[in-house]
Amino acid sequence: MDSIYRFNAQLASGENFSLESLQGKTALIVNIASKCNFSVQMASLEKLYQEYKQQGFTVLGFACNQFGHNEPLDGNELQAFYKQHFDVSFPIFNKVLVNGPEAHPLFNYLKCHTRGIAQNRAIKWNFTKFLINSKGQLVARYAPRTKPETLKMVIESNLNDETGLIQCAKV
Repeated sequence: MDSIYRFNAQLASGENFSLESLQGKTALIVNIASKCNFSVQMASLEKLYQEYKQQGFTVLGFACNQFGHNEPLDGNELQAFYKQHFDVSFPIFNKVLVNGPEAHPLFNYLKCHTRGIAQNRAIKWNFTKFLINSKGQLVARYAPRTKPETLKMVIESNLNDETGLIQCAKV
């Protein structure tokens, strides 16, 4: 079965993180940037994480500097910033590219399985969100303007969905 479990990524702390460790969890993968106007969403993402983490939900924040050079921070600076400004406790990953020939394989996988604005596969800006079910399969893609709190119902339905069926993607 095709899933995100075959990928690894480097946490901001420098540690390697195997996405295989997410088996059985519902996840929201987000490309983030500290200087982006959408960074205020970090507080809402943390609130979602706190509300649903005991039920098997997590958020994964992947720093990205591809859009407007909005992520000047690296490594431990990333963790410190997001902790200090948004009290984030979910995993923050080191900077990745989400588009182009050097894009992280996870984001190539996510783009291959969904389309965004105007049916384009490319990620257009920071805070694009990808919902993953407990089987590691992509459920939906959400635009940067989509507020995290509006995803509660779809998160709850995936936490309660034992079938593992992929639902229709939303952009």
